[in-house]
Amino acid sequence: MKLKIVLLINAISSGVTGVLLVSIPTFFANLFKVKSTNPFIEVGVFLIAFSLFVMVTAFKKPIRHNWTKVIIGLDITWVVASGITILLLISSISIFGSIVILAIAAWVGLMAYLQYKALRNI
Repeated sequence: MKLKIVLLINAISSGVTGVLLVSIPTFFANLFKVKSTNPFIEVGVFLIAFSLFVMVTAFKKPIRHNWTKVIIGLDITWVVASGITILLLISSISIFGSIVILAIAAWVGLMAYLQYKALRNI
C-alpha cells in the first residue's frame, strides 16, 4: 500500500475519532462508565490536531520521511500508552471501555506498521 494512502487513512480515522470524542463526550463517558468527560475532550482535541498533521504530511510532495517517522513514533506511543491506561484503569472503567481502548490500539498499531512498511519501500 502506498504511503500517501496509509497516511490518509490514519488522518481520516484519527480525525473522525477526535471529532466524535469532542462532540459527544458524555456518550463515551457513559460507555466507559466514568463521570468525567474531560479526558475524552482532551484526547479528541489531540486527535484532531494529530490528524491535521498527518493530512498535511500525506499531501506534501515529496512526503517528508522525518515527519512520517514522527507520526509512526506517535502511533507507537499511543499503543504503549493505551496498554498502560488499561492496566491503571481496569478497575475504574467498564470492560467494554477496555475493549474499545484495545481495539483502537490495535488499529493504531496497524497504521504504524503499514506506514513503516510503506516508508521502507520508497
